[in-house]
Amino acid sequence: MRQDEDRTGGGPAEAAGTDAGAGTDAAAGTAAAGPGADGREAALRDSAAFLVDEALGFLFPAALRAAADTGVADHLADGPRTPAELAAATGTDARNLHRVLRLLATRGVVTEDGRGRFALAEAGQALRGDAPYSARAAVLMLTDPTMWRPAGELTHCLTEGTTAFENLFGMPFFDHFAKDERTAAVFHVGMAAMSDPENALIAAACELPASGTVVDIGGGHGGLLLEVLRRNPGLEGVLYDRAHVLAGHRLAAHQEIAGRWTPREGDFFASVPDGDVHLLKRITHDWDDDGCVTLLGHCRRALRPGGRVLVLDAVVPAGNAPHQSKALDLMMMASLTGRERTEADFADLFARAGLRLSRVVPTPTVLSVVEAVAA
Repeated sequence: MRQDEDRTGGGPAEAAGTDAGAGTDAAAGTAAAGPGADGREAALRDSAAFLVDEALGFLFPAALRAAADTGVADHLADGPRTPAELAAATGTDARNLHRVLRLLATRGVVTEDGRGRFALAEAGQALRGDAPYSARAAVLMLTDPTMWRPAGELTHCLTEGTTAFENLFGMPFFDHFAKDERTAAVFHVGMAAMSDPENALIAAACELPASGTVVDIGGGHGGLLLEVLRRNPGLEGVLYDRAHVLAGHRLAAHQEIAGRWTPREGDFFASVPDGDVHLLKRITHDWDDDGCVTLLGHCRRALRPGGRVLVLDAVVPAGNAPHQSKALDLMMMASLTGRERTEADFADLFARAGLRLSRVVPTPTVLSVVEAVAA
């Protein structure tokens, strides 16, 4: 998710031009090389400055994590405050807090006024823990050491052809999460926070029957199933996941769907419950092709006549344009065995599992509804 145009300064060209003497000497030394030599050298300097700027980009999510971790945004809900005031409220060092906020201001998360006070910008409102659709837990999950450290070891993925996570933590990703309660909580709460703003939009994009049973496979805390049942009063739902995940579900708090849902504990690589529609949101990208075929094969066998499988995942587009799926794909490469997939990739998976890709429906989010029916 590159936002190069939002960064401070005049960009690579300006950075390259800061040493006027060096530029003059270089130009004189290359003039004899022929027309265009000066332009070529300038382009190479621009390239060097650009790449250095890109390499420093990791410090922005580091600053974002620090702000989320210390709860700074919660103390800006009532208006601008100075770093000293914020430091006193958060138990942090005022000078260093100012430095973090100054970087966040360059990307529009906060703004600094002429009196040295910081305020939350519109784009930063969801950093508050009490904000509707708060992204704070999602930021903490995405920048947790379990995500951060493997991302720094992508070379291992290239040279060894395997995830970096197991090399760092001594076991596969989900085994580590099942063993470590703190990390599991960070992951599942963070995933819920990442999903909540998109669930209603995705539920609206899913074409569902007027009656029947929808099974949310690996449904986590139930945010998507909640929105599906709210929109479709004739449906019943099954929330299917591991016991330690189901323990944190939120469905019981919503009386409008009372009596229309059931929690089911299980392992989707062993079996899945019968249903008219199977939902798999951000599931297939976690697993390699063989694992996905196993899971989708269970879905195929558990589908009732006329049923459908709705895979809710990012679909990698062709071309060079930025798309969140391309960044998420490297996270999958670093920490898991899965990957983000193209439409053709999904078609191949479905065919191997006895299904057929029927259509891909975009949503207002980064995810699409990738629909499959029995082949």
